[in-house]
Amino acid sequence: MTTTAPAKKAAVKTGDPALAFYRLGADISDSKAPDVDIEKMWKTRQFQAKLVNPSNRRKLTVIIVGTGLAGGAAAATLGEAGYNVLNFCYQDSPRRAHSIAAQGGINAAKNYRNDNDSTQRLFYDTVKGGDYRSRETNVYRLAEVSANIIDQCVAQGVPFAREYGGLLDTRSFGGVQVQRTFYARGQTGQQLLIGAYQALERQIAAGTVTMYSRHEMVELIVADGKARGIVTRNMVTGAVESWFADAVVLATGGYSNLFYLSTNAMGCNVTAGWRAHRKGAYFGNPCYTQIHPTCIPVHGETQSKLTLMSESLRNDGRIWVPKKAEDCTTDPRQVPEADRDYYLERIYPAFGNLVPRDIASRQAKNMCDEGRGVGPAIAEKDLDGNPREVRRGVYLDFSDAIGRLGKKTIEARYGNLFDMYLQITGENPYEVPMRIYPAVHYAMGGLWVDYDLQSSITGLYVCGEANFSDHGANRLGASALMQGLADGYFVLPNTINDYLSTGPFPKVDATHPAAVEALDSVKGRIDKLLSIKGNRS
Repeated sequence: MTTTAPAKKAAVKTGDPALAFYRLGADISDSKAPDVDIEKMWKTRQFQAKLVNPSNRRKLTVIIVGTGLAGGAAAATLGEAGYNVLNFCYQDSPRRAHSIAAQGGINAAKNYRNDNDSTQRLFYDTVKGGDYRSRETNVYRLAEVSANIIDQCVAQGVPFAREYGGLLDTRSFGGVQVQRTFYARGQTGQQLLIGAYQALERQIAAGTVTMYSRHEMVELIVADGKARGIVTRNMVTGAVESWFADAVVLATGGYSNLFYLSTNAMGCNVTAGWRAHRKGAYFGNPCYTQIHPTCIPVHGETQSKLTLMSESLRNDGRIWVPKKAEDCTTDPRQVPEADRDYYLERIYPAFGNLVPRDIASRQAKNMCDEGRGVGPAIAEKDLDGNPREVRRGVYLDFSDAIGRLGKKTIEARYGNLFDMYLQITGENPYEVPMRIYPAVHYAMGGLWVDYDLQSSITGLYVCGEANFSDHGANRLGASALMQGLADGYFVLPNTINDYLSTGPFPKVDATHPAAVEALDSVKGRIDKLLSIKGNRS
């Protein structure tokens, strides 16, 4: 059996200057996971959770912030169940959520390859890949429902890649030794999001979901100890408005844009999660940020973000650097095979180029720190603040795969990724090795949740990347899409009913003191920012 023990409070020194920036909260633990063997936990919780009569669901309102895979799936599923759903996003269309940028695939324990995959193996790989920092109860449930996700998406018409005979195709991803990743070329996130979007639009047309695009959540309303609404700012008119519900769900992604450069869209600003935290929602594992090993390197000081190249490329691409620093400026096609260091294959022969992301990223940095990086030299500062120029890039080479499989096969697998690389860099990866380097990509940390995905604020639920529970210190490739859809389609709809079964709750409207305070605080912050009249942001 696996349970989560209450966290121990850290010792605090009297007079510690850090006390000005934080306070210790009360001990917290997950009390929702049933006290049974981990294999029986999810079915037991589903049975124990209280239900809401179908005729009572339309009397209950749920606010869902976010329309990515987690938010869109949750809104569509709760709407279809009969709840009154208010769905908010800051994009001009739900279909533009950042989930659309995911490329490589989605994991599921289907064992289609007959390579000894199973729920237990997916659970083990995820916990091990996360450096044993994941909450094991949640991870086992994730592995359990993973197969259902594929069935759901196929039923929606998601065009997963198929073998010649028509069966769904799979490929490998980093950190595992089986082929469990389902994919749609290099645009899996886009196709999965369109599937969720179609389900969402169906419920919008049915009247169970009301969509509010171009609305950014800027505050959480907590009334009488429960999350009862949000404050939004209309990004077209500037209007600040309050919205009320019986429960609030955040599916607003991660905080990787805290770093100056990341692969996240510039709109991923973590405002919703931060405002919930400021209202008292606990935050878990904020230091766990993923550095993705296959991104297009920094090319100068003027760019605002970085571009991901899918981890799936490591199935057929081989990563190397020159053995001699003097070859780093040589055309890679002119570097003899004997003078190439396929360092991942050399150091980790069991996994080769498909080592977990944290290991691949660390070794790429090590190679460049040794002076064997490739590409243009980038100005940076060393640990002592002294300026220097370092080549931050390693090669991802497809020449072997093209020679073995043919250009048409590689084009069928990765064609859109190769086209994107060519458009950005001006280099043809069919002819010249790609240059890649690690970049900030994903946040494993997030708002603390229990087994039901409820935060430390009663009535506030958190799904997908916005919560902290499933990936520990390092997420395995193709597991983000799995978690988002698992939470939205299968987990939240089977846990939030336990809370909503005690509703409808006493009415909260704009006259409630908590609503007045939230609205006034937002207007005060906005007025202050607008009154500064600065010339730099």
